[in-house]
Amino acid sequence: MTFTFYKYQGTGNDFIIIDNRSLIFDKSNNKNIAKLCDRRFGIGADGFILLEDHPEVDFRMVYYNADGNESSMCGNGGRCITAFAKFLGIIKNKAIFEAIDGIHNAEIIDNGLIRLQMQDVSEVEKHANHMFIDTGSPHHIEFVDDISTFNVKFNGARIRYGIPYNEAGSNVNFVKQLSEDTFAVRTYERGVEDETLSCGTGVTAVAIAMHNARKTNGNEIVLQTQGGQLQVSFETFNNRLYQNIWLIGPAVQVFKGELSW
Repeated sequence: MTFTFYKYQGTGNDFIIIDNRSLIFDKSNNKNIAKLCDRRFGIGADGFILLEDHPEVDFRMVYYNADGNESSMCGNGGRCITAFAKFLGIIKNKAIFEAIDGIHNAEIIDNGLIRLQMQDVSEVEKHANHMFIDTGSPHHIEFVDDISTFNVKFNGARIRYGIPYNEAGSNVNFVKQLSEDTFAVRTYERGVEDETLSCGTGVTAVAIAMHNARKTNGNEIVLQTQGGQLQVSFETFNNRLYQNIWLIGPAVQVFKGELSW
């Protein structure tokens, strides 16, 4: 059987996306999904996404990490699948879709930017040397001085598998403040088991963490990743409940192709 696939990227975070509204793609074969994401023996991607029908909203997003396992929410993937839905003619400029963490709103705005509404955050864990926030995916956040030369893969893996995360693991974000409302971020992603050029749920967690830690008073934060610039805006109450959280950035179709299954 032959499938048409599409390659999308959002600030360098890249995904294979397939229109699976006919439900003919075999989702049970995790090894094949991992092979497709392999950068040497497959198409190559940080993640794999299926767009499927939904009985109440515009579509369903089913997301897999590069290791082939279905995973938690992916913010950049959510923006990319919104662009894909517009390409397919499913939506115009606004979307409501379901992901593993619930319902999301998304909107295509000027200059091809896509804004994705993330889930509310009601808990920010503060520890001696790091913070932890779940933004649909779990994120460990800590400051580093020389972020440009920092060994993200080595240190991220050490933290990702360490106490208290162990086998379940956490994504790991390393942060440096550049100005009042701008932060540089580098992320080690579980399931990819390496640094990615950008992580949407990661920069969302960083923006909230920096506000909660009073590193910034702004509610529109700029995040500089290895793959480009993202923005996160939010509303907060008593510096505890964060809601109306939006992740904003580009999503671009790179190419399309066919694969035989």
